Amino acid sequence: MVGSIESARNKPYSNGAHNSFEQKLDELRKFIGKFEGDLLKIVGIGAGAWGSVFAALLQDSYGQYRDKIQIRIWRRPGKPLDKHTAEHLFEVINSREDVLRRLIRRCAYLKYVEARLGDRTLYADEILKDGFCLNMIDTPLCPMKVVTNLQEAVWDADIVINGLPSTETREVFEEIRKYWKERISVPVIISLAKGIEAELEPSPRIITPTQMIHRATGVPIENILYLGGPNIASEIYNKEYANARICGAEKWRLPLAKFLRQPQFTVWDNSDIITHEVMGGLKNVYAIGAGMVAALTNESATGKSVYFAHCTSEMIFITHLLTEEPEKLAGPLLADTYVTLLKGRNSWYGQMIAKGHLSLDMGDSISGKGTIQGVSAIKAFYDLLSQASLNVLHPEANKPVAPVELCPILKILYKILITREQGPQAILQALRDENLNDPRDRIELAQTHAFYRPSLLGHNS
Repeated sequence: MVGSIESARNKPYSNGAHNSFEQKLDELRKFIGKFEGDLLKIVGIGAGAWGSVFAALLQDSYGQYRDKIQIRIWRRPGKPLDKHTAEHLFEVINSREDVLRRLIRRCAYLKYVEARLGDRTLYADEILKDGFCLNMIDTPLCPMKVVTNLQEAVWDADIVINGLPSTETREVFEEIRKYWKERISVPVIISLAKGIEAELEPSPRIITPTQMIHRATGVPIENILYLGGPNIASEIYNKEYANARICGAEKWRLPLAKFLRQPQFTVWDNSDIITHEVMGGLKNVYAIGAGMVAALTNESATGKSVYFAHCTSEMIFITHLLTEEPEKLAGPLLADTYVTLLKGRNSWYGQMIAKGHLSLDMGDSISGKGTIQGVSAIKAFYDLLSQASLNVLHPEANKPVAPVELCPILKILYKILITREQGPQAILQALRDENLNDPRDRIELAQTHAFYRPSLLGHNS
């Protein structure tokens, strides 16, 4: 195990946002069992917007203590920037005097000039070293230590941050397992991924990124945590006030919450890791539909509110299937949904599909945005809630139906994005269907019937 928790078990963990960063670093080093001269090694795996910002926040806060901590980020090598992106990046650089001076001081400016002129190809791992995330060009970060060799990145890391999309998590961590065979200590893993997979055999259940990591690596589930909340990566780095929850076993979530807190970034802790992960994936489903409705109604406030009423009622219904105390999730789920609808990539994707600016044939990995995780989540939730073994009693037909039959928005999103039976206009047709139930009826149904299915999250009945 990484260190011992006995000495710190009874220590109170207050907010800690105003403690000196060095003091918080010293406390975590002691907690993990680091001796003087032994670096605390943290590595981010994956360099999407949130993964890059998370690593950059740590670098800004703790990077100056080079004799105590090492912070690095891994991403795959060889992804080139197209000329349009290189030109836009050059404009961003020249619009920020602090960034321009930093690059000149580091003798790194000339390559961006050459790329702007088309005389050089820049690569995503190359620009990340200078503080530019390919999925978030408009928000320069601090310079970072970038590693492109996965074995070098993880083999002796104490804390691993999973910044990969949920669709890539299993594959990468299966590779990581090979590099941890000889380890004596067990790392701590914090997953930022929001997404799910559906496992239908031997019985229907949801698989979350932390469970994927546990299965892929064999790392005990108590050493794997989830961090998420209602936030936009670029705004967090620009010091907008934000909050998040770190969920998992008490022995790690308490000291890590304190370590990660900053004056503008409050980190709470919670024990319910799986349910929070699932909610993070669920809101992405309905964010795509919200983007479609916004585009198709020319940003009609009325149209968006009608959609919001129906999508929230479906989310409430689904949470009653997943948890015994769904009311505890209402606030966090709605907050995360709200910010995603306002500015998230899933909502943006829905808009672009509805406007015809993107094609479904382009897949769910979009240049400059990263992976649109709501697409795979739509398929997973639809597949899961279509299972006859989960049947519920239909309130009007008075017969057993699969839960998905009570989720018309989820059904139409599946037909638009997965089977492609219908075009984006179908979502408006679904909302205007005269036979569509009042959203209040769906909420009342969920609240008055025992729909909870413990097995969906791997719990015993």
